[in-house]
Amino acid sequence: MANGQWYPPEWPDRIRALTEGRLTPVTPKRAATVMLLKDTDGTPAVHMLRRRASMAFAGGAYAYPGGGVDPRDDERQIRWTGPTRAWWASRLGVDETSAQAIVCAAVRETYEEAGVLLAGPTPDSVVGDTTGDDWEADREALVARDVSFAEFLERRGLVLRSDLLGAWTRWITPEFEPRRYDTWFFVAALPEGQRTRNASTEADSTVWIRPGEAADAYDKGDLLMMPPTIATLRQLRSYATAAEALAAAPGRDLTPVLAQARLENGELVLSWPGHDEFTKHIPTGGAPA
Repeated sequence: MANGQWYPPEWPDRIRALTEGRLTPVTPKRAATVMLLKDTDGTPAVHMLRRRASMAFAGGAYAYPGGGVDPRDDERQIRWTGPTRAWWASRLGVDETSAQAIVCAAVRETYEEAGVLLAGPTPDSVVGDTTGDDWEADREALVARDVSFAEFLERRGLVLRSDLLGAWTRWITPEFEPRRYDTWFFVAALPEGQRTRNASTEADSTVWIRPGEAADAYDKGDLLMMPPTIATLRQLRSYATAAEALAAAPGRDLTPVLAQARLENGELVLSWPGHDEFTKHIPTGGAPA
């Protein structure tokens, strides 16, 4: 492996099945993930977790806090500040109820997996330290889906701070994957007074790392990552502060990135439009190159 690109061994067979019409793509589920940033000297660091090696999907790979949308967050109006639901619907390319659910997923997953909550008792505040026993009980209830995020916010009397998020990019899991996600990537800055921790059952460690350092480690094959992760890390390298990255987010193109598989000159070619570094050439019956 020349770099740290995660590449499952079953992909070539699944790609062949797709190109030959023997595989029907499953419908992707909505998901959200957050690149949580904090300023360091000269460049922000990003919070990443390493997925447990035992995980069936991307075991050992580095990723950001994230997960699937809870359909219950479509249904219930919540206390909300920042851009309106209509603005977010336009930005994310969905309807207003879906926009609320996707933003809720981004905030909820950051809390569930990193212990950081982008919400406050008033429209211009953010909660402080969330490591107490009562907060942990609420977090575990969210993870278990015993309560919805809307119910959690209402019980706590909290306002979701959508203004603390910036939509960055959107990637859709390739059509040949058995589990597919339509994932919106967001950026956010670590709120003052809060701290991250490894709260995820799917991760065995977490790290704050500068995007350039993480990308260099990927290039050396030292850090394993999926294409969307390394692509976004490379994009973050040019920003000197978390605020700069957040300010750039509204101008980012959210056209979905979807891998394409085709048969060309006796090879299967796997590519991600706009991201040539991930292109794989798969000889018939051989390994990817």
